[in-house]
Amino acid sequence: MSTASQKLSTQNASEAFIPMMRELVRTYQAFSACSETHIREFELTPAQFDVIASLGNTKGMCMGELGEKTLITKGTLTGVIDRLIQKQLVSRETPSDNRRSVIVQLTPKGQQVFEQVFPLHLAYLKERFDKLESSELDLLKALLARLRQAF
Repeated sequence: MSTASQKLSTQNASEAFIPMMRELVRTYQAFSACSETHIREFELTPAQFDVIASLGNTKGMCMGELGEKTLITKGTLTGVIDRLIQKQLVSRETPSDNRRSVIVQLTPKGQQVFEQVFPLHLAYLKERFDKLESSELDLLKALLARLRQAF
């Protein structure tokens, strides 16, 4: 095999990730669109649902912790919390013993929304994942973890 043929063969092999990368992006976009459409039926944005789901079954958490759990940036998170306060789904308090901390927690109405929406959304997503065999889900999980580690 000539040097040019070897380079072309190596180049083609190294570019084999491109179709997989496209499929990964398409899959994420499909998942996101499916999930978002369902969440919006409950008059919530995906970010609002993420906050409510993260705060469910907790006594609340500080904004920093909530930002880490939801992966919503600090500037965006503040606006999401403001809108959830307007909907009376969360409250924001500054503890007297630590005035630099802000604790966000579900209100009783927010807890009710969590208890209603969270299981419905999980069931909705589960219907889609149930189309795959258990062994396929295990393989996907392992391969996605391996891919994540590569980054």
